[in-house]
Amino acid sequence: MGKTIQDIKCALDERIGERLTLKANGGRRKTIQRVGVLEETYPSVFIVKLDRDSNAYERVSYSYTDVLTETVEITFLKEAAGGQ
Repeated sequence: MGKTIQDIKCALDERIGERLTLKANGGRRKTIQRVGVLEETYPSVFIVKLDRDSNAYERVSYSYTDVLTETVEITFLKEAAGGQ
């Protein structure tokens, strides 16, 4: 995605409102995968509104450091479908 926290924030700022898939490290060899919409970005964190039917939570937040250290992987669904 980006090589610095500022690069990651700028890249996410441009994609607010787009659907994405998150893969997050859940600890103890667990990987959590969630689908939602990038709702907002703040100076230190970004908010993802999750699909209601497949998640217990309505929103989650992650820091840009999580993306930088690859604790969280973000895939935008348009990219995964071939850019359509």
